[in-house]
Amino acid sequence: MPISDLVHPELGAYRSSVIMPDDFEAFWNATLSEARSAGGKVEIVKADTSLKVIETYDVTFPGFGGHPIKGWLILPTQREGRLPLVVQYIGYGGGRGQPHDQLHWAASGYAYFRMDTRGQGSVWSAGDTPDPVGSTASFPGFMTRGVLDRADYYYRRLLTDCVRAIDAMVDLPFIDADRIAVCGDSQGGGMSIATAGLDMRVKAAMPDVPFLSDFPRAVRLAFREPYTEIAQFLAQQRDKNAKVFETLAYFDCVNFGRLAKAKALFSVGMMDEICPPSTVYAAFNAYAGEKEMVEYDFNNHEGGQAYQERKQMKWLGQLFQML
Repeated sequence: MPISDLVHPELGAYRSSVIMPDDFEAFWNATLSEARSAGGKVEIVKADTSLKVIETYDVTFPGFGGHPIKGWLILPTQREGRLPLVVQYIGYGGGRGQPHDQLHWAASGYAYFRMDTRGQGSVWSAGDTPDPVGSTASFPGFMTRGVLDRADYYYRRLLTDCVRAIDAMVDLPFIDADRIAVCGDSQGGGMSIATAGLDMRVKAAMPDVPFLSDFPRAVRLAFREPYTEIAQFLAQQRDKNAKVFETLAYFDCVNFGRLAKAKALFSVGMMDEICPPSTVYAAFNAYAGEKEMVEYDFNNHEGGQAYQERKQMKWLGQLFQML
């Protein structure tokens, strides 16, 4: 795919025009406080697998509204003391999958938690968590569910789940609360930036080809879904432009990044048709914490995959003194 977005030096210098709403932090503080007051308990059950050097647990924890959210907790069998925690969020349309899908973090000595994504999990990996909340008129997919009201927007629930996952893990006796990292690609990358901005317990973030960034540009520039869901919604709801982008400002990684303090390792696919490189750089350049970017010059939205995972393991191992 030819490059159709900005190139360097303009790309590296790009700054988003997204403005943080005056009540952005108050909105999210109230949202998280409401979710925590909803109650609910964490349930951890040993999973039935054939894995010998890895322990796997089926976890249910209370997310937004106290709704039960699933996840896999995976630990090395041979361990001593408290382990650093890596929480992974999933890309658009995917769910937590099978417990043996990704083992490299646990095999490297980390406690690894892969959070399921409410209402998703039927596109490329299976999910087990329903979203019990309905929606007003929307385009098929998740991007416009409740988008006319920030309180009802789908991503208010999902991003709250992300922080509640850390709440569920942080007090476990084998978790080192001073060494918490978040990661994910695409939607999961955006979720990791949002979590780093909302939760100062996060010390490291590893967003790959992150989604949910610089909505006004992305919706107009992306060739492929999911951003196109918003454009198609607005093609019919012709009088709703201002309201939609007003809502999206509360869920934009540009704004979450402005609050983040965790060290971060980003990646970008320079020929990405789903998350255009300039939208990734919008989040990167807004990100307040210490940060690095890895570019994959000839890759689309798949980004670096195993190459980036290898960089992440080395980078986080040095940061958390695991090498």
